[in-house]
Amino acid sequence: MKRFLLGLAALVLAAAAHADTNADKAKQFLDSLQFQDGKITLPGNIATLDLPSGFRYLPPEQAKRVLHDAWGNPDGSGTLGMIVPAQLSVLDDAGWAVVITYDKDGHVKDDDANSIDYADLLKDMQQGVEEANEERKKAGYPATHLIGWAESPRYDAASHKLYWAKELEFDGAQHRTLNYNVRVLGREDVLVLNAVAGMDQLNMVKREMKSVIAFSDFAPGSRYTDFNGSTDKVAEYGLAALVAGGVAAKLGFFGKLFALLIAFKKLILIGGAALVGWLYKLFTGRERKSAVENAPTVNLDKS
Repeated sequence: MKRFLLGLAALVLAAAAHADTNADKAKQFLDSLQFQDGKITLPGNIATLDLPSGFRYLPPEQAKRVLHDAWGNPDGSGTLGMIVPAQLSVLDDAGWAVVITYDKDGHVKDDDANSIDYADLLKDMQQGVEEANEERKKAGYPATHLIGWAESPRYDAASHKLYWAKELEFDGAQHRTLNYNVRVLGREDVLVLNAVAGMDQLNMVKREMKSVIAFSDFAPGSRYTDFNGSTDKVAEYGLAALVAGGVAAKLGFFGKLFALLIAFKKLILIGGAALVGWLYKLFTGRERKSAVENAPTVNLDKS
């Protein structure tokens, strides 16, 4: 027992030192992020965000660091930035973010809005995700599984906005990930808003996304109702392909996975308590194994 306590004490001290180092790294990371608030014009003057006090914006390079360096996703290049809750850190367990991207492939017609079989579409998407896993693992990223709809797709014809949510599981992650998707259809393009959080945050994200959608819109002249059939390009796909990721498929392997499936996984900060708990289980497990191996043999044969 004495040896056990001394060993555990050494592990606790080592864990505490490791946690302090990680805490310093996390603080440096957070201090380096350049948040913006108020009225934001997205790169290229594509759209505007009129942020209320409860939200902040991270420009593209800063968002890339969060997605790639902190959360362990493939390279997040190509985003228009992130919207984050002002009162939560992107490294907190309760932290979450809305990743903004943009597709300019033409005016997406919504003629198929009432004819899409989303159950069949989900099966096709699940198969595609599984087929991509071998290549994903070769590149050093965990396999991904599309569990199902966290919220089935629905289209608001009045606002020309498409909503749906996916429940995802990443190998090695303790909890499942929520990707809550909104597509704002524009004159010749689509504004992509993807809220990334834990599955247990679904109700909160649904509530907060109503505010995000309200302050996100295309600039005048670029809205869906501004479409000019004589001059403007029309996309080669409809709403079903938009949900399935037909647009992202052109981006290549990493672009496709990043656009479709973003992991909510924080790699920088490992809590000291969690690490101590892991070490405790490891150490006590070895003690139990040793005790079992050295225990006297008991004959249970009653014949």
